[in-house]
Amino acid sequence: MQNTYWSGRLNERLSQGRLIDVAVCTYRRASLETTLRSLATQILPVGTSLRVIVADNDETPIARALVVSIGAELGIDYRYIHAPQRNISVARNACLDAGDAPLLAFIDDDESAIPHWLAALAARLDETGADAVLGPARALYPPGAPAWASRADLHSTTPPFTETDDIRTGYTCNVLLRRSAFGGRRFDLDLGRSGGEDDVFFAGAVRDGARIAYAPDAIVDDPVPIARLTIGWLCRRSFRNGQTYARTRLAAGGGRPILLVTAAGKAVLCLVAAAITAPSAVRWRRMTVRGMLHLGACATYLGRPDLQLY
Repeated sequence: MQNTYWSGRLNERLSQGRLIDVAVCTYRRASLETTLRSLATQILPVGTSLRVIVADNDETPIARALVVSIGAELGIDYRYIHAPQRNISVARNACLDAGDAPLLAFIDDDESAIPHWLAALAARLDETGADAVLGPARALYPPGAPAWASRADLHSTTPPFTETDDIRTGYTCNVLLRRSAFGGRRFDLDLGRSGGEDDVFFAGAVRDGARIAYAPDAIVDDPVPIARLTIGWLCRRSFRNGQTYARTRLAAGGGRPILLVTAAGKAVLCLVAAAITAPSAVRWRRMTVRGMLHLGACATYLGRPDLQLY
C-alpha cells in the first residue's frame, strides 16, 4: 500500500502557471538531503515552479521524516510516497502516477543539481520540441581516487548517440519528459532489481515515435563512492548495460544469430585492444569496459539470465 503526504502550498503553486514535477526515488541514502536542497535552490523562469515527488522504496517509511522536515524548512512543495516493494521500477512507476504536471523530471537520490539544471532542461525541451531531454551526470571523484579514474571518467553518464546523432534510449538520473508522450508506459518490474529498466523504458518510447534531445548544460553532480572505483565494478555495470542493450535490440526485431555474431566480434576486438594498450592505465580500462558491454550483449543473445546489480 502506498501512503502519500502533501505539503501545504500545493494549490497555490498549481495556480501560478507552468508546473514541473521532479521525481526522486530513494532507498536508505542520507545524500537525499543534499539532492532535495539542490532542488530547492533551482533558478526557474518566471511563471515556472517545481514540485518534488519522493518515492521511498524501503520496507519502512524511513525517508518520510527527512522529506517532511526539509519540505517545511525550505518551503518546497512535495509529495512523499511510500512504495515499499524493494523494486526500483515500483518506485519509478509510483512517481509516474503521483503527479499531474505536464512535465516530469527524474534525478537520483545521490546527485545534486546545479542551480540552472531544470531551467536548462526545460529550455532545450521547448527549443527542440522533443518528447524528452537528457542532461549529463558529471562524476565527482573523491580525494585519493586513483589517477586513472578521473582521466578515464568511466563513471559519468551521457546519452548514447548513434552515428547519425540520434538518441535511441535514455536514463533516469537526469531527464525531463512530457507526460503526454509517455502516457500509459511503465517501467518493467522484472528489471527492478537487476537494473536497465530506464533503458528499456526510453528505448520502447523511441521505437513508438518519441524523440529525445540533449542539454549539455543541464548538469547534475554524481559523487562516486570509493567502492565503485574498481575495474571489477565497472565491468559488472558494463556487462549489465550490454544485457539491457541486447534486450532493446531484440525488442526492435533484430535477428538473434546476426546480433550474437556481431557482438562477439566487437567483444574480441575490444579485449584484444585492451591487451595491446596495456601500458596505458586509461586505454586498457576503457577497452576492457567496452568489451564487457559486448559480452553482456552476447549473454542475453544466448538466453543467459540478467546479472543482478541491486
